[in-house]
Amino acid sequence: MTNTVLISQTVAILIDGNNIERSIHSESKSEKTMLNIDTLIPKLLGNRSLNRLIYFREGLKISSKLAERLHQNYHGSVRPCHKSADIPLSIKATQLSAKVDTIIILSGDSDYIELVRHLKSEGVRVEICAVKKTTAAILEEEADHYHPITNEDWFDYSPAKKKRSRKKSEN
Repeated sequence: MTNTVLISQTVAILIDGNNIERSIHSESKSEKTMLNIDTLIPKLLGNRSLNRLIYFREGLKISSKLAERLHQNYHGSVRPCHKSADIPLSIKATQLSAKVDTIIILSGDSDYIELVRHLKSEGVRVEICAVKKTTAAILEEEADHYHPITNEDWFDYSPAKKKRSRKKSEN
């Protein structure tokens, strides 16, 4: 007889879009690389339930397709930030800390170290998900769990590659 453990955790996923995008572009050596949210989110959640997904993004060029996909697939949203995402993401994490069991922060930025410590002191499990090479060691150490973002978690959206792959499939 096997004992099955049912995990009943609610999770908030907060994404520092600019940090993750820069990290992926640096690692992939391409500005045309994008996080594959549709494969990454289920992997991060496992059998836990998603309470919130918010993609914080600095700047005017925010993809309406991304916002639409986040809303349709995860009831998520994109929050434009005046400057960096650090402060808005930290405020939202603090607000959510009483409503969720786990907060997953997608960023390797050491600026989040005090937030991680605070959330843990409030009894929230904190997980960091980021590109290993651009993740601050102190942030990875302080987190309850670390999820590395690898090349399996992004895709290239360059128009030239799309055209080539379409031509191959037509032949």
